[in-house]
Amino acid sequence: MYRMNQWRDGYELYELVDDSTNSWFRIAPERGGLVVSLGLAGEELLYLDKDTFLNPDTNVRGGIPVLFPICGQLQGGAYEWQGTTYFMKNHGVARTNPWTVLNVDTKDGAAITLQLVSNERTLAEFPFEFELVFEYVLKGGSLTIFQTYINKSNRPMPMYAGFHPYFKSSVKDLHYDTDATRYLDYNDMAEKDYEGHIDLTNMVESAVLLNASRRSISFPLPDIGRKVLMEYGPEFKYVVLWTVSGKPFVCVEPWMAKTGSLNTGQDVMYVKPGVPLKTYLTIRCM
Repeated sequence: MYRMNQWRDGYELYELVDDSTNSWFRIAPERGGLVVSLGLAGEELLYLDKDTFLNPDTNVRGGIPVLFPICGQLQGGAYEWQGTTYFMKNHGVARTNPWTVLNVDTKDGAAITLQLVSNERTLAEFPFEFELVFEYVLKGGSLTIFQTYINKSNRPMPMYAGFHPYFKSSVKDLHYDTDATRYLDYNDMAEKDYEGHIDLTNMVESAVLLNASRRSISFPLPDIGRKVLMEYGPEFKYVVLWTVSGKPFVCVEPWMAKTGSLNTGQDVMYVKPGVPLKTYLTIRCM
């Protein structure tokens, strides 16, 4: 019922398969732990620009990038911590560093566990010792990413993590099922009423749903005639919506805080030494 395949295509790829539901996902641990493909009920859900994936000097456009210790941008690409200025690229260090495979399991689901440990490169941008352990489990036609964030420093570690899924869609005006009633439009920095849909067609910058209390969102993918449901832990307070004109994708991104929060301090979470933060993200297809 469950199996794993492995091959190399620029980077080592692991494919985890659930034959009972005709579902799969493929992940590239050394390329920032990037999920490059997710098929549920026989349908590929993700967009991937293969050229950016294969170019180690370019940020990948596609798949499901991991965002840590920040989501989004910093003012001037920098922040100050305890009197020292640090520079960090958009979305943090997790997506630009290789992860290690800890375990593969095909007994009760198709699962792979990845680990990222702080190193000299991450410490230059983010002065905290950390360990991330993510278990990706495909079972029953859904993918769940169980996340553990561990602070190995001797002081509270600031962070706000997230995910950046690129869903295949040539339609940019989608209806999002959420209980949010407001969103922030980063194109004009105006807060607006959410009326059931947001048309991203002519938007250069993103929009962020603000005040949802229900930690789930669903939306259609008209190109394949299916609907996606994402459910996530209470730490993910916001969902960011973004696209690029002329590219067949819409990003629907659960974030723990808004962009620039390490500059403002708003919504930043602090992980205590020895007290891991655990949460999850589940993606289903209906």
